[in-house]
Amino acid sequence: MYDPIIPRARLGFIIPASNRMVEPQMARFAPAGVVPHFMRLRMTNQYKRPLPELLPTILNAAEHLMDSKCDIIVFQCTGTSMSGGVDMDEYVVSEIAKAAKRPAISTAGSVKAALAALNANKLVFMSETEQAGHDKKVKFLKEAGYELLADKAASLSGTDAYCVTPPRFWYDMALSLRNDAADAYFISCANIHSIDVIGDLEAALNKPVITSNQAALWCALRTLGLPDAIANLGTLFQRDLLKAAA
Repeated sequence: MYDPIIPRARLGFIIPASNRMVEPQMARFAPAGVVPHFMRLRMTNQYKRPLPELLPTILNAAEHLMDSKCDIIVFQCTGTSMSGGVDMDEYVVSEIAKAAKRPAISTAGSVKAALAALNANKLVFMSETEQAGHDKKVKFLKEAGYELLADKAASLSGTDAYCVTPPRFWYDMALSLRNDAADAYFISCANIHSIDVIGDLEAALNKPVITSNQAALWCALRTLGLPDAIANLGTLFQRDLLKAAA
């Protein structure tokens, strides 16, 4: 049992100002005694800029989260964390950890850790964006060493569309791209309802399914040594982080 006055952990999330999914999904799925906290930054749409330019603002947000005594900082935006490539993502995470004096992770790094824990290299990949944004994520995944057996851009028009597109849309898209040679399916974006179909998709595809918010929550918990298995969040939550480093 945990002391309700003293949480087991506080997770600090840095998210885009336009994001409407991370907060409710973390509130819904965070295990008992784990408290999520949030800082919002204008980093997407008309506010998009290169990660080196965004970094001072990210570090400032991390310092604000540390006022809440967060145990880990999560830079939670798939497209932004992938936008500068693998080395830049790792640099940003290291700078956050240095500023916060706590562990730090990103969406991109969480996805990589999740796929490593699942021994997944051959992927079916889907994202929310139009083709140009999708292609940038494809570039990151290929740079990280993954083989994409199939990929598709949903080409949704923007944040409003991301947030109202129903879970079934992602279920149907994944099934339409079915490839039994894949090791896993990755549905990218922290601002969509894909987390709601993980269990059903894994049952239909007989393969692990990774989503941005699921991966970040898993990676944050495992980095802090918390072994919780969360119902409906798929095969990933049966894995520990040690397997990611194997």
